[in-house]
Amino acid sequence: MLPFSTATFLSFALASMLIELTPGPNMTYLALVSASHGRRAGFATVAGIASGLAAIGGIAALGVAEVIQASPLLYEGLRWAGILFLLYLAWEGWTAGTDVVSNKGNPGGKYFWRGFVTNLLNPKAAIFYVAVLPTFVEAGRPILAQTVLLILTYVAIATAIHGLIVVLAGALQPFLNDPRLERTSRRLLSALLALVAFWFAWSTAR
Repeated sequence: MLPFSTATFLSFALASMLIELTPGPNMTYLALVSASHGRRAGFATVAGIASGLAAIGGIAALGVAEVIQASPLLYEGLRWAGILFLLYLAWEGWTAGTDVVSNKGNPGGKYFWRGFVTNLLNPKAAIFYVAVLPTFVEAGRPILAQTVLLILTYVAIATAIHGLIVVLAGALQPFLNDPRLERTSRRLLSALLALVAFWFAWSTAR
């Protein structure tokens, strides 16, 4: 039995889906990794992103996210660390070699940790858990149980959407065997990721 009403759960699920369908760093980076290095690397990144979102959810549940939101110094430090990391990933994608086949041997752990760090340095995710999620918590019901289930719901929806992105973007990889075509598509996605980083900097500024 759910610790909150079905209407509340469905409303939260819809809000989570709409938020995750909005283009952002995760969507762009997943497309870049999957199209360039294949679905295996893409799914490793998805696992890292899911772990990062779950970790931030746990941090928010403990009240740490509220401290970050209340401290301009901590918030700005986290925000700029995330921006710089996104720009680093965009630069690496831009300057990487063009041999798609050789990239298949890269260990999944590399992509897992990049997905994890990208989300751990995302203050918008922390703010979502602090500012948006509590509005769906119903009074008079177990608060902790509601919070945990809502966090897991958000992570599950985000993971499903990210997995779909990997499948769609990964389908392009067989068509990128031509080094010139692969290089062009990779650089376009890298440039888009850099633009997303700048948009992220603007949208998270206080």
